[in-house]
Amino acid sequence: MKNAFVIVTLSGLLSACAVAPTPHTEAPASTPAPAIADAPMPSAAEVYAEGERAAAPDEPSADLKLPKVVLTKDMLYKLMKAEFEFRGGVWQAPYMTLMGLAQQTRDPRLAQRAAEMAQAAQQGNESLAAIRLWRELAPDSDEATQYYIAAAVMADDLGEAGQLFAARLRDAPPANRGLVMYQIQQLLTRARDKAAAGALLERLLAPYSTMSEARVVLAQSAYTRGANDVALGHAQEALRIKPDSEIAVLTLAQVSGEQADVAALLAKFLAANPGAREVRAAHARILVTQKQYEAARKQFVALLKEQPDNPATLYALGILSMQLNDPASAETYLASFVALLDKNPSDERDPAKVLMMLSQLADERGDIPAARAWLEKVDQEDAPTWFAAQLRTAQLIGKQGDLAGARAFLSGLKTEEPAQQVQVVLVQSQILRDAGKLEEAYAAMEQGVARFPDNPDLLYDFALLAEKMGKVEVMEKNLRQVMQLAPDNHHAYNALGYSLAERNVRLDEALALIDKALKMAPADPFIMDSMGWVQYRLGKLDEAEAHLRRAYALRNDVEIAVHLGEVLWHKGQKSDAQQLWREARAKDPKNDTLKSTLARLQLKL
Repeated sequence: MKNAFVIVTLSGLLSACAVAPTPHTEAPASTPAPAIADAPMPSAAEVYAEGERAAAPDEPSADLKLPKVVLTKDMLYKLMKAEFEFRGGVWQAPYMTLMGLAQQTRDPRLAQRAAEMAQAAQQGNESLAAIRLWRELAPDSDEATQYYIAAAVMADDLGEAGQLFAARLRDAPPANRGLVMYQIQQLLTRARDKAAAGALLERLLAPYSTMSEARVVLAQSAYTRGANDVALGHAQEALRIKPDSEIAVLTLAQVSGEQADVAALLAKFLAANPGAREVRAAHARILVTQKQYEAARKQFVALLKEQPDNPATLYALGILSMQLNDPASAETYLASFVALLDKNPSDERDPAKVLMMLSQLADERGDIPAARAWLEKVDQEDAPTWFAAQLRTAQLIGKQGDLAGARAFLSGLKTEEPAQQVQVVLVQSQILRDAGKLEEAYAAMEQGVARFPDNPDLLYDFALLAEKMGKVEVMEKNLRQVMQLAPDNHHAYNALGYSLAERNVRLDEALALIDKALKMAPADPFIMDSMGWVQYRLGKLDEAEAHLRRAYALRNDVEIAVHLGEVLWHKGQKSDAQQLWREARAKDPKNDTLKSTLARLQLKL
């Protein structure tokens, strides 16, 4: 039984290394997407900031035919008053003022500002009214049309919007039509009536059904509505029309069901199109979810060859290398990741957790100065990780033999929050345990539990230390208290159950405790190990072997190997048992469980 601390999960890898397909993948770079309803609008004050010069006929806006407007004192007063009121949290009166002035002056900029006020106040009807006026006053403004379409779609007024969409598709150059389709689809996702929006999209794209882009858009739209069979048919047709289309195959992968089929689909596509970077990244992520870590790493290595300075790929390779028990490669990739971020200060990725991983890797290979150096790079602005780095630094100081220095370092930390104070107690006790000073560690934990009697983490660690020192009554008392304070803490049930099984006492109770823990965390290899061990103690060797093999397949751990070896030894599979013990000894020759097992069985390897 162990309470393992896992420093990283592969779910983080899936998001960190994602190279998501975008709707514009195959659209011409020369045709940028219009900023629909996202561009900032000017304030009323900015509209007339330069007085009458803004209305001078010889200086019109680039896309607006502005009327000649004389800025009177009354008009300036109304504009300034409206702006101050709006910035003070009032929207209705300023909105009405701007709408009235827009109608009076026929200046579209004022209607635009009124629309902005209504949008900021989340007033859909008023926003649409202002945008209608804006478009009426500036019929040639593409920006006004874009805002109108967006507002109409959000208000489920799809009639005129559909006509405008159809005209845009019809008038678009053939090379740019696919991009327009993607933009229309994105707009229609804002409609509340998804069925009506989907039906409109089907009608709009029907004349272009021989275009791969049209089929992709229809597939994505159907998929978001839950019409998976329809989505699958469109995606298959998109790939048939254009077999080398990355977005078509990625869409087909998205709407397909079985991951195994998707992996085969992407692998086949990559064989024919080895330069398809986004498809390769997607394939790698699927391999990760299937726990085919070595195959996934090969895909990321190929991606890194194309882009050696891609931080997401370096991160993915670092995590996969750790998963594959290749610390040297992991350290190389993760160090390159940090170096790359150092060269690009504008990159928003936070290297703090990677720095913690690098410190652990350096520590595991015995380079404590390097481990401390990585921790020193953790930014203090990342408060939780920085505090964890300080605690880890104290442990490394203690590991170097300077217990006084480690304690002094811990006492120098500012710990105003009780949770941080608890962490300091736990780390101080661990430092003393690692140095073999169990009595001092026990005293420190005892004082900590007296200060924080209802902290499950302290109680749990105190229980494990008490057991190590043979104080089984203290251990059981504290674990049962953890169960009361945190009934879903599966570690407590597992720890007590394993302790009973290890001492070969109250085995029925041990089985019940471990079974409860396993139901809470069915994928935990250490609880599987406990279940295998209690089954062994009960004489159920086949059941014990099954649980231990499952645990060992999930976690190649020394103690699990020792337990599995003992079960196999008693089943007569002595050569298999000895092989497991040799592997365990190679990993951890000083392991107490291994040494005690061999001594009890009077064996030498």
